[in-house]
Amino acid sequence: MGNRILIIEDDTAISQVLQLNLECADYNVTTFDNGLTAWNALEANHDYDLALLDMMLPGIDGFALLPKLQEYGIPVICLTAMGDAQHEVQGLRGGAEDYIAKPFDMLALMVRMEKVLKRSGKLNEVYHFRDLTLDNSNRRLQRNGEEINLPPLEFDVLAVLMKNKNRTVSRERILNEIWGQDYFGDIRTVDVRIANLRKKLNLSDEIRTISKAGYRLEER
Repeated sequence: MGNRILIIEDDTAISQVLQLNLECADYNVTTFDNGLTAWNALEANHDYDLALLDMMLPGIDGFALLPKLQEYGIPVICLTAMGDAQHEVQGLRGGAEDYIAKPFDMLALMVRMEKVLKRSGKLNEVYHFRDLTLDNSNRRLQRNGEEINLPPLEFDVLAVLMKNKNRTVSRERILNEIWGQDYFGDIRTVDVRIANLRKKLNLSDEIRTISKAGYRLEER
């Protein structure tokens, strides 16, 4: 199982969407919809790698919870409908690692989560898809325990797809994650790597081409 994520959010719809998407990405998710309930629960169990914290909560608000999360060394990304700079500064000065306003793009949030986890040294970079296990930190790919050797760029493309499984990832996003935003080469290089992965790993049906959008590694 992946990193342990704590969601403290009183909007049920948002909390459920977050939980569903994060669990699909192999995160281990715990949710609370009340600030005071979360505060009390942290006393008994604070084994989390990252918290997604709504700032306006019943019980006690997110600003009051920030010191408690800091006490246990849990990095925080604040989620809030408040878009003004004053509350953003208040959250960041209170110890939050990042701040994102609702409504937010799920992929953008997950990129921010990954950066915070990496910055805090807590990022679990082992991804699973069916019988494949990819260890990004140690650059290893296995199928049922047997080592598979891929060229570096194909390995990197597969890593992007696996950590975003069941989500459509654009060619531009793949390029940016692997080659960086300054890459000015042919975007079709992604298509070549995808074709090789489909053939080598027998993933022709699982790596889907999404018209005018990109690719999706789909776990059916």
